[in-house]
Amino acid sequence: MPVIGINHVNIRTTDVAASSRFYVDVLDFEFRPGTPVMGKQPNWLFDKNGRAIIHLRIMAADSDSTGPIDHVALDCDALSSVIERLDARNIKYSVAKRPGVTIVLVRDPHGVMLELNFKGE
Repeated sequence: MPVIGINHVNIRTTDVAASSRFYVDVLDFEFRPGTPVMGKQPNWLFDKNGRAIIHLRIMAADSDSTGPIDHVALDCDALSSVIERLDARNIKYSVAKRPGVTIVLVRDPHGVMLELNFKGE
């Protein structure tokens, strides 16, 4: 069975509000709290097509690890808009150019590295 796409990424965070604000403000996700499952509150970030892409899970406050996630790669559009949002919020990032794609690397509030891929931009 071949992989046909990404379902979602689970990111552990000590502060769901700060993490969701970052993803909503910078990447234009829509935040929706879900119904509790097994006594835990799921928190979801949806893309512009209404797909749940990132699941924010509450992590113990005494931990400084981002866990086993090395980075999350997302296909994006509107490179200049994202750069403007990052600059307006004084968020550090780096840009790499590859043939046919511009990559923006940025960390979320909990330290998870995001690889934002802008094809043809």
